[in-house]
Amino acid sequence: MASMIKVSNYCMENAEVLAQKIVDLVIARMELVLPDSEKEQTAQMYVDFLKSFGEMLLNRDVQDVPDSLIEWSKQNSERALSVEGKISRILVRYPPTREILTDLLTDLSVKFELTLEENAFMIKVINTMLDISLNETILAFERLSDQQQEETDKELAELSAPIVPVKDGIVVLPLIGVLNPYRATYIKEKVIPRIAELKVDYVIMDFSGLLSLDVEVVHYLHQIEEMICLMGINILSTGIRPDLAKVAVHNGINLTGTSHYGNVKQALESILSKDVDEINS
Repeated sequence: MASMIKVSNYCMENAEVLAQKIVDLVIARMELVLPDSEKEQTAQMYVDFLKSFGEMLLNRDVQDVPDSLIEWSKQNSERALSVEGKISRILVRYPPTREILTDLLTDLSVKFELTLEENAFMIKVINTMLDISLNETILAFERLSDQQQEETDKELAELSAPIVPVKDGIVVLPLIGVLNPYRATYIKEKVIPRIAELKVDYVIMDFSGLLSLDVEVVHYLHQIEEMICLMGINILSTGIRPDLAKVAVHNGINLTGTSHYGNVKQALESILSKDVDEINS
């Protein structure tokens, strides 16, 4: 036990030197080319890792994982996502790191004359730490990726259905890109309420910018049009391609736009002409 305490103290007191040695060996073995800033960050992370290792040796509890190890793993994920967006650049370093750490512990076992049982315990601790770190790194990366994807989806949703005022009481709602469930929900919950606030009389829904059309998309369009119609707003549809019309008819879905036109210009001219007729009458 006294020898184990010596190893623990040695790792914590010499964490900076040992960490730099580990980084240099991993870089050399994998033939990596890293900027100095990343080398420094990685070395600091191994400093924290070695200090956590020293704490676990003192506690003699393999399952008592320090919070610093979890934080270390999260930082791994953040770095991977910020640098290349790939977790593989971090994961490929675990096997050689495991080998290098095992060699280091073997040297320390000889240096401090540890028993076979004590050496086996140290190997168990380091493997447990690396396994937990690996799992936490992957989980953290997935959480961060999901969060980043959600933010991207929100930005794309905002761009995919902009409200374009063209005249008093008239707006164009161009549908752009792929209308997936997230974007359809965004339109129903965010875009349509804004249209209601504008107090418009006509909405020209332009479908020409949609990239993909299937039964699900047609259902979304039907729901969106119904919501707008229920607010007493007239809908004019433009840019309905033959494939969209075919899917709608085949599935018995009525796109409820009051009129259909080839393009926005024709729809706008129809509205203006109608307004003129009403004024003259």
